[in-house]
Amino acid sequence: MTKLSVNINKVATLRNARGGNMPDVVRFAIDCERFGADGITVHPRPDERHIKLSDVYALAGHIKTEFNIEGYPDDRYMTMIKEIRPAQATLVPDPPHVITSNTGWDVIGHMDTLKNIIAEIKSYGVHVSLFLNPDTDQVNAAKQSGADRIELYTGPYAENFYADKQLAVDAYSHAAKAANALGLGINAGHDLNLDNLKFFKQSLIHLDEVSIGHAIISDALYYGIENTIQLYQRCLK
Repeated sequence: MTKLSVNINKVATLRNARGGNMPDVVRFAIDCERFGADGITVHPRPDERHIKLSDVYALAGHIKTEFNIEGYPDDRYMTMIKEIRPAQATLVPDPPHVITSNTGWDVIGHMDTLKNIIAEIKSYGVHVSLFLNPDTDQVNAAKQSGADRIELYTGPYAENFYADKQLAVDAYSHAAKAANALGLGINAGHDLNLDNLKFFKQSLIHLDEVSIGHAIISDALYYGIENTIQLYQRCLK
């Protein structure tokens, strides 16, 4: 069964717009778990425009499912991982000014650096996932780097889904098959939603986990977060 990790960044965005602690991101995360989420994802950026460093430390004491911390592996991120030791660290190649993740790692070009970073994170007992485009050469490189999993960047899939969904998913299916053959876990995320998630899941039979935030929080405005989580879980079954 494919797990659903709920990214709660947008909940923090709403809180930060007004100040104070409404909505309470820790309470929201706990409720997401209670409503059926298999994990909680955060991506604390250096400018703290949504999830703040203090949020990550506060969440660490409450998450009972899989806690997944995404980020660029700078000194700040590495210290956070060492001290919190989440279940999973997802490394993304985003520079600080990027609004949202928009491409995967060039693992081949950053092999030596990533090998050292991944080895350090794994020494803390944390699983490592690399954010990747659906490119089999990069998948092979991810295996060589020592990563445990890959997270396929699904922005292009979502962008092209309505034009030709089979063509949009083909590269992801090939990349997932290559990853599975190498023993890598397969995650996916970015712009997955109630329209395109079920077909993506059906096309990647070895899909371990999806991380979804923006669409879930947006849908929750209409359906409520408990019902929304159940709607997404149905797409994955």
